[in-house]
Amino acid sequence: MTDPYKVLGVSKSATAEEVKAAYRKLAKKLHPDLNPGDADVERRFKEVSHAYGIVGDAEKRKRFDRGEIDASGQETAPAGAGFYRSYAGGDQGAKYRHYEFGPEVDVQDIFSDLFGQQPPRRGADVSYGVKVDFLEAALGAKKRVRLADGKTLDITLKPGTEDGQTLRLKGQGQAGRNGAPAGDALIRVQVGTHRTFVRKGRDIHLELPITLKEAVLGASVPVPTIHGKVALKVPAGANSGQTLRLRGKGLPADGGKPAGDQLVTLTLVLPEKPDAALEEFVQNWEGGDEQDPRRKAGLA
Repeated sequence: MTDPYKVLGVSKSATAEEVKAAYRKLAKKLHPDLNPGDADVERRFKEVSHAYGIVGDAEKRKRFDRGEIDASGQETAPAGAGFYRSYAGGDQGAKYRHYEFGPEVDVQDIFSDLFGQQPPRRGADVSYGVKVDFLEAALGAKKRVRLADGKTLDITLKPGTEDGQTLRLKGQGQAGRNGAPAGDALIRVQVGTHRTFVRKGRDIHLELPITLKEAVLGASVPVPTIHGKVALKVPAGANSGQTLRLRGKGLPADGGKPAGDQLVTLTLVLPEKPDAALEEFVQNWEGGDEQDPRRKAGLA
């Protein structure tokens, strides 16, 4: 390995301050961040850093001058020497390379000397939660969120926002360092339940009670939807468990996704109070004994 004095361009009689000044001048010129993609410069930067790790350290310099260690430092290089990580593509998910420095070289001090400041670093992301009701998430809405610094932001919920979905607000996280961009605010949405509606995909499900008369004779009955009430035609002879579809009454169309439907499941409800006329009719209804719904369902 090349003589560290020659690598730094100083004589063996150079003072510690002269060695340090020579190193800083070369490190600033050859630093990989200022010469991205230049393999030769990167190699020279490593040599300069290693050379300074030897002659920039008073004890190592004495041992090198006495011939107790060679230019590479061999096995006496102390464990735990500092390193600098050169990031490619930002803080998150980046690959990095290690550059070894001597034990007397402080990484933050190097950046301060080279650039007059600490290295730029993107601000951290900050997570928040916001509760929205069922209809706000289904139809879309604007909500106001208070951030940790007291600032408030208005966020837009798209129609069909799902429970647990995270919204990213660019640049609304912690401030970056030394000119680096701020982090993001991550808003996790918690959607409440509804006493009537149940969402499945882009469809809305609803159980609708109907009377015996409406089931037997058929009727037009009002039905709530997330868009407001509509009239539903119950066919004559309808039964409990039968499902009717209201097209386009589910989640609104959004971003190329078609509107969903509302699926209405009928539930037959008999009178709460005894009805003598109905009981007499059923008693005298000849067709009542001919039916066996349990056999048809395979339960007989």
